[in-house]
Amino acid sequence: MKIMQAKRAVLALLFTVALGGTMGTAATAHAAAYSTVSTTNVTKAAYHKKSTAGAIYNKAHSKKLATMKGYPNTTWYVTKHATLKHGNTKGIYYYVQNKAGSVKGWTWHGYLVKGTAPFGLKYAKNAVAMDYTTGEAVWSKSANTARPIASVSKIMTLYLTLQKVNSGSGKWSDVVKTSDAGLVAMSKDAGCGGFVFKSGHKYTVQDLYYAALLDSSNNAAIALGQWVAGSNAKFIKQMNAQAKAWNLDKASFVSASGLENSDLKVFGYNYGSANANMVSAKDVALIARHLIQDYPRVLTDGSIGSKTVDGQTAYNYNNMLAGRKYYKSSLNVDGLKTGYTPLAGYCFVGTGQKSGKHRVITVVLHDENEFTETQSLMNKAYSYSSMNN
Repeated sequence: MKIMQAKRAVLALLFTVALGGTMGTAATAHAAAYSTVSTTNVTKAAYHKKSTAGAIYNKAHSKKLATMKGYPNTTWYVTKHATLKHGNTKGIYYYVQNKAGSVKGWTWHGYLVKGTAPFGLKYAKNAVAMDYTTGEAVWSKSANTARPIASVSKIMTLYLTLQKVNSGSGKWSDVVKTSDAGLVAMSKDAGCGGFVFKSGHKYTVQDLYYAALLDSSNNAAIALGQWVAGSNAKFIKQMNAQAKAWNLDKASFVSASGLENSDLKVFGYNYGSANANMVSAKDVALIARHLIQDYPRVLTDGSIGSKTVDGQTAYNYNNMLAGRKYYKSSLNVDGLKTGYTPLAGYCFVGTGQKSGKHRVITVVLHDENEFTETQSLMNKAYSYSSMNN
């Protein structure tokens, strides 16, 4: 009997509603409904969450509609105040909804702070928006932390390819060796390939450039690296030497393609002791800036939706280009490179130039909503006066 009474006492304590009085937290929803003491309409005002604590309920608190933690960087618009009673306790609650109106309900007033929410990205683990003109980051999120970047790595491979062609030491029409057994096997692998190296076909530097840039072909990128430097190992050393020359101290490469060594090993192209290319969002943006500055043709090439290369379709996975789902004419996106591995997550280097503004370069890493968040990041960058022409 005493044990049952103790359990009831604990449950009663858990179900007590916070008031702005003796306790500092609001109660969670449970079977017993909250009753309304009074409701007042108020002038619409913006609030944002005070912390990750809290949730939104129906007025009776019999159903949880959303958690505050699930909506970071969200501005909540309050249009009503209510005093709700639960048991012997009363509390003040606000009726809130997000900007889209997709989430509406009641939350304890102590979970909110007046004012619009600061800008942030919900999904990207690392991100940066860089002013192309100055090379300065105008907004960032953990931008100096190195992490795997998947096929975004190819912007360095493409830079070194263009460097060789433009220096005169190589030509677009040069035939690249693609008959290595590992490359052929990789090209036919559903998870690691992307552009098939067919027996008896000859592929030029230009063919593989488009296959790597548009179709993100891993075997094409590795073949280009071997053409540039003479071997896979020598090319990766060249990638790291270039990063060092640019003073990128958060950039380390073990792969020309962006595939991790755990995938490359079976094809014979693993290199070094680390598993993946490790580069910070800011250093990715700086590599992209060098690529655009030195070889601006990459913007024209990077805005191609798809291209037939030796009978195969090289499809550009940048869904912010004209005609694609995330296209916004005002952002005028014309590049640059997507990437994905399970380890790196979805990655994207975007660039565009809004009318009257400097060109922007954005990077989002490990972002399951990479294109929508890139849109938000670009618009945020353009909100700064420093980005004005």
